[in-house]
Amino acid sequence: MATKQASFTVAALLALGTTLIAANAGAAVPGKGYIVESHGTVSAAQAVRRVGGRITHELPIIGGVSATLTPAQAASLRKDPTLELFADAPVATQSTAVTDIYQRAMVGADTLAAQGINGAGVVVAVVDSGIPQGGNTTHLDLSGTPRVLAEYDAIGSVVVDSSHPYVSNVTDTYGHGTHITNLILGSDTYNAVLNGQPLGVAPMAQLISVKAFDGNGQGSYANVINGLNWIYVNRASYGSIRVVNLSFGALPQSFYWNDPIDQAVMKLWQAGIVVVASAGNFGPSPQTIAVPGNTPYVITVGAMTDNWTPSNASGHGIASFSSTGPTKEGFIKPDVVAPGGHLASKMYPALQSLAAAHPEFQTDTHDMLVMSGTSQAAAVTTGVVALMLQANPSLTPDQVKCRLTASATSLVGSNGKAAYTVFQQGAGMISAYNAVYSQAANCGNQGLTIALDIAGTKHYGGPAHQDPKTGNYFVLDSTGKPITADGYLWNQQYARNQGYLWNNGYLWNNGYLWNNGYLWNNGYLWNNGYLWNNGFLWNQSTVAPASAPMATESWNLQE
Repeated sequence: MATKQASFTVAALLALGTTLIAANAGAAVPGKGYIVESHGTVSAAQAVRRVGGRITHELPIIGGVSATLTPAQAASLRKDPTLELFADAPVATQSTAVTDIYQRAMVGADTLAAQGINGAGVVVAVVDSGIPQGGNTTHLDLSGTPRVLAEYDAIGSVVVDSSHPYVSNVTDTYGHGTHITNLILGSDTYNAVLNGQPLGVAPMAQLISVKAFDGNGQGSYANVINGLNWIYVNRASYGSIRVVNLSFGALPQSFYWNDPIDQAVMKLWQAGIVVVASAGNFGPSPQTIAVPGNTPYVITVGAMTDNWTPSNASGHGIASFSSTGPTKEGFIKPDVVAPGGHLASKMYPALQSLAAAHPEFQTDTHDMLVMSGTSQAAAVTTGVVALMLQANPSLTPDQVKCRLTASATSLVGSNGKAAYTVFQQGAGMISAYNAVYSQAANCGNQGLTIALDIAGTKHYGGPAHQDPKTGNYFVLDSTGKPITADGYLWNQQYARNQGYLWNNGYLWNNGYLWNNGYLWNNGYLWNNGYLWNNGFLWNQSTVAPASAPMATESWNLQE
């Protein structure tokens, strides 16, 4: 590999953990953390040992290791053209904290539950800040057949399962992971707020909880990748992991194919695991889609809000904090939107710092806390994917994405025109019922070959462009001509209070246009580097450093 270097700090959404190994254990080496990639983990480890560095994690999912290196050791490794070095950095989650349990009915999960579709038999992995001690207690409300199959502390490389006793390392002392996990598969029905409905969208799915964020909701690229690597290695060890929820992110500083987290996410997708990622809480400005939601293959989710009028669609809209596309490579994101405004879920002020810090958003019953964010929207979507996979276990990740986008409902205004463009709402609001019964085919990630992308043989750009004169964003069709239809042009204005309607037959609802990929070196405008007016240019050697921070989602105003 060509040597690539970068150094940056990123405000992100949810921190992920890493896997420690015994190699080179002993006295700490003074220096900084790095991720070292090569043609494989073995060669990367050999290179680190050769210069005297201390390996902290093996990361075969990206063909590398994380290590502590002195400045001299790092400088020595940078001279090796077969290596890539990334300075390790923190990562974070994203969410904002009025009780209004509307998400299950809005996406149609309640209707499917009456038909026996509740996520049973589907294993969901959640990479977040963990879950409370004793996963099958009322702290998670996972009643029924043992639902927590395993927990993994990616920061300290500790496993808890039927063969490994419980240790406190895996406990969620922050709260974000508890909130997200319950929105996906919590089975609480006794809470008066819930009116007899379970809290989770897929209340009988089973859980693999990966703790990659600490008690402050912070983590690092290395921790995140280690958590993803553990899922990859153990994807068949606890039944079969079918979907992973990633409610975290960081603003990208490189092309998606150069970012180590994006690389790991692509490996999961290729291995048959559906990846659901939050779009980010960096909106409403354009080109604010976060890593790893900027990966073209995955399902990237923006947040909508019912504005406390769940039965009146005219009040619904896209949350102002929800990140907006296109990506730097021209892909239209988010793919879909889901309820992400003021969602109540479990969190415990006596146990978790996030809940204790925000008493104003606690409900008056059963330790519920209200939050808003694309983290929550991603969790709802992950629950819907679990329902789809229960109903049709043979679906591949590309087929899940195809049916989810093709069955979404777009938001139009009272004037009959698009209330938001594809860059803000993607295909529109997800529908669990429509997705489960969809027969759509061949509309997910068309034109993209993930094996070639991972191998570095081919990389792709999407159909979005920016007019250098007006600054407007637009979409090209398969022949390279601008699409003039309503909803495909965006002048960065935001629709508000015009009266909305969810339209199940809108023009872009088939979801295929933005799933098409074009070879990066085919001469399209985005390859010239000048098109995006963001004040800096990228090139093929710009990469995201492993030292970049990653964290759970930032606190947003309730919408």
